[in-house]
Amino acid sequence: MASEAVARIAKPQLRGLFRSYLKKHISIAIVLGIVGSIAWKIGVMDPRKRAYADFYRTYDADKEYKRMKEAGVLPPFPEVE
Repeated sequence: MASEAVARIAKPQLRGLFRSYLKKHISIAIVLGIVGSIAWKIGVMDPRKRAYADFYRTYDADKEYKRMKEAGVLPPFPEVE
């Protein structure tokens, strides 16, 4: 009976322990990196792209230049017009 209990216990892994540890944790790191980059793209980059597109859809650079020129924000430059 005692010999049966000893026979059931699995032997500890003595060789390749570091390799199996690295294989497991590198796989986890790759999966988490992919998930994080997809979340960053969907949560941050896509809304930022939409905001820039909405801004530049109605942006008029000449109108802004005239507004800043009339407000006195720009230093005196020779007229380019």
